[in-house]
Amino acid sequence: MLKPGGAEEAAQLDPRRARALAPAPVPRPVLPDVSPASARLGLACLLLLLLTLPARVDTSWWYIGALGARVICDNIPGLVSRQRQLCQRYPDIMRSVGEGAREWIRECQHQFRHHRWNCTTLDRDHTVFGRVMLRSSREAAFVYAISSAGVVHAITRACSQGELSVCSCDPYTRGRHHDQRGDFDWGGCSDNIHYGVRFAKAFVDAKEKRLKDARALMNLHNNRCGRTAVRRFLKLECKCHGVSGSCTLRTCWRALSDFRRTGDYLRRRYDGAVQVTATQDGANFTAARQGYRHATRTDLVYFDNSPDYCVLDKAAGSLGTAGRVCSKTSKGTDGCEIMCCGRGYDTTRVTRVTQCECKFHWCCAVRCKECRNTVDVHTCKAPKKAEWLDQT
Repeated sequence: MLKPGGAEEAAQLDPRRARALAPAPVPRPVLPDVSPASARLGLACLLLLLLTLPARVDTSWWYIGALGARVICDNIPGLVSRQRQLCQRYPDIMRSVGEGAREWIRECQHQFRHHRWNCTTLDRDHTVFGRVMLRSSREAAFVYAISSAGVVHAITRACSQGELSVCSCDPYTRGRHHDQRGDFDWGGCSDNIHYGVRFAKAFVDAKEKRLKDARALMNLHNNRCGRTAVRRFLKLECKCHGVSGSCTLRTCWRALSDFRRTGDYLRRRYDGAVQVTATQDGANFTAARQGYRHATRTDLVYFDNSPDYCVLDKAAGSLGTAGRVCSKTSKGTDGCEIMCCGRGYDTTRVTRVTQCECKFHWCCAVRCKECRNTVDVHTCKAPKKAEWLDQT
């Protein structure tokens, strides 16, 4: 007879091996008498030890962006076995993945430049964002979506530019087609979005498919949202043929839009992200509260409310807003009232030197004057010491 809790393990074995490997009965050890006071002291020590141990923060493939051209698959922290296999098999694609990582991190920082959480990365940290990604928040949802989108965009662009040996232009755009303006012939070099999506799904989703828990389900959903966002902004570009450009014949191809459009779209999805909980079977989502709308395939989803990111909080991964530049006149998220969380701000007068009154001189030089501007720069005050200590 199996011990309670051992059925799952035995089911994975061959039945004959399960019988052979069944453990022999172990005699119950004789425990020494322990007084209630000693037991309480031991429990207190154990709790103290657990509280002082740092929580484990998983590394991620995102760190590839920090490696540049020095992508060595065995030395990239955070890759699961499937990702490492793909890395070793397609080293040229990994360079594109690294370029995509740098691009989507820049875009993330652009989208949140006026917010308390501004997509700050940590230098020489294999987790890239630190503990902030441990919470299943809106911010984590956005990062997973835009990281997946960045890989699709980078690989698709590299395919059509001839940088990769395994893919080239889209092979499916052939023959005649039509749109609202009439018929046209497929020609040129359409961006191979199919290959970009396929490889990004295989590489980015590999870790989540191994884990199969609620957080992995959330990450997979947001990864898919990122991939479909890139496909959403494919554009049709055409060249006209005919007398005096009459456009009696057209040759067209599909092209990627600028990644900024994908970033803007996902930023709007972040604003409308849906809070959900996993269903009991762990295969889907349901609304977090009665009356909340259900998430669609294009919605970003999250489980946990975000911290306010006002003060330094090591446990939450918040860097706080002390020292952040804010706008004295803005009523938005970049305004000093919101950015500084009501703590107030310091004002410093600085002089900036810029080039102005530039003139072209024949031939061939542009000469400019130096203009000096004195402006006030407002930065958020740090919290009081006692308030800061409460969060660390």
